[in-house]
Amino acid sequence: MSTASTTTRPSRGPLTDLLTGGGRGRRILWLVVGLLFVFSFTRAVSGEEALTSSSTLRAALLLAVPIGLAALGGLYSERAGVVNIGLEGMLILGTWGAGWAGWHWGWQGAVVGGIVLGAVGGLLHAIATVTFGVDHVISGVAINILAAGLVRFLSELVYVEGTGGGPTQSPSLRGGPPEISVPVLSSGPDLLGDLENTGWFLLGDLAGILRGVTSGIGVVTVVALLLIPISYLILWRTAFGLRLRSCGENPAAADSLGVPVYRMKYIAVIISGALAGLGGVFLVFVAGIYREGQTGGRGFIGLAALIFGNWRPGGLAAGAGLFGFADALQLRSRTAVVALLLLVALLLVGVAVHQAMRRRWIPAVFAGVFAAAALIGFLTIEELPDGIVFFTPHLTTLLVLSLASQRLRMPKADGLVYRRGEH
Repeated sequence: MSTASTTTRPSRGPLTDLLTGGGRGRRILWLVVGLLFVFSFTRAVSGEEALTSSSTLRAALLLAVPIGLAALGGLYSERAGVVNIGLEGMLILGTWGAGWAGWHWGWQGAVVGGIVLGAVGGLLHAIATVTFGVDHVISGVAINILAAGLVRFLSELVYVEGTGGGPTQSPSLRGGPPEISVPVLSSGPDLLGDLENTGWFLLGDLAGILRGVTSGIGVVTVVALLLIPISYLILWRTAFGLRLRSCGENPAAADSLGVPVYRMKYIAVIISGALAGLGGVFLVFVAGIYREGQTGGRGFIGLAALIFGNWRPGGLAAGAGLFGFADALQLRSRTAVVALLLLVALLLVGVAVHQAMRRRWIPAVFAGVFAAAALIGFLTIEELPDGIVFFTPHLTTLLVLSLASQRLRMPKADGLVYRRGEH
């Protein structure tokens, strides 16, 4: 009697593929190299050093982190089948909780206070949508309105005369969080700074990028960056993540297999609120104080980044990073924004070629047309009006992501009210 043996290839993650030469790893590596070349070429042609300077990259991180955390919160919620329009309200609650707790107990208290109040917002959304079956969009909008009114009421109640705060702001925090630098790259002689100042093609740009993301980084920034791969591992490489995603794909089938659907949805939405609240903590740390209207619609931008990122951690991180970079650039100078047109043109050319190779002719044509328009704008425009400069981050993010993101697939049961036995 003979037995046939079969050899199966073990599944590998992106990091393993990258280290061992797997197909996905090679694509990621070539994508990174290609983006570096595009940025370096744009900087060399336009003469705008701000495109790859360490200060721009550092500012881009500051602007991208709250958006990325809000988007990451939406990822957990929507992968479990609950649409979370209330991310903006949970961000607002996080800012107020961080301001109040930071006033009393310093930056550690601010982290706890922001996460807890954001989680409370998630809990309210879960109660409304999961337990009572309220429409997800209506519940999210209600939370946004409720959060804005609640923090104003709490501020008027708590920040009375003599506290240093008022109806629209908190007293200053008792100390900010520590900053972290990568020892090998940022300590001792400023080798990266010297290399950045040379302006060498590729090498100088790489040094500026590394210097911007490895020196003087706040604790929340480090945590936010780590949460991207951690969330991927949790949602796609653990039994908990499989159960959570099954609730967003087919909750009836998951329920029949013993998955506690209601409990998983509650957990996911509370995590969603906690992550959005952490984004609010970051905004308070940047300003050193809570202020009314501090979120500035970042919860909605995070939701857009999540959708354009195809409900994937890497995609939403790219969306948040693109918006943060464009926003940081428009704060630097108007001429740098004009140089951004050349960068957008080159990126859209790459998108057009990629779509054409996949025989997706309509998006390829659209990407090519917009690339030509961006190139013409770069060649003919010397300086943009203030209104257009201010809107540039939104326009750039919308244009690139909408043309690059095709075949978006939301979780099948996302936004649907689930009742056991009715499906």
